[in-house]
Amino acid sequence: MTESSRSVAHSLPVRVYYEDTDFSGFVYHASYLRFMERGRTELLRSLAGDQSALHRAADGLVFVVRRLEIDYLKPARMDDALTVLTGTRDLRGASMHLHQEVRRGDDVLVRAAVVVACVRGARAIRLPDALRRALGATNP
Repeated sequence: MTESSRSVAHSLPVRVYYEDTDFSGFVYHASYLRFMERGRTELLRSLAGDQSALHRAADGLVFVVRRLEIDYLKPARMDDALTVLTGTRDLRGASMHLHQEVRRGDDVLVRAAVVVACVRGARAIRLPDALRRALGATNP
């Protein structure tokens, strides 16, 4: 991760399968989005438990990607063992600003900055305090 974001909250191993690749044998660009979505989901699961329970307990709260900046640096191929690293950069009233990397060993293949909004009934709402505290612990 970058100098200002050394702390990593979650690490998710991912294996590249045939379905993740394009005709050239490289990982299709949208597959990285799925890998990172799984990383964000597992980060939340590790901190706050099952998202379905959080959705019910918070009266319909959901998380939506509001912004995504992504840099594709190096390709991955079928059968590669990758790691998705996910951590918190910043917390705002109704949003989490996360950093993610997809790595193969020490090589950074993809780097992304993601803004995830907390929403209920199509309106932004404040992040629940318990989740805010848990995510705050992941800040560098």
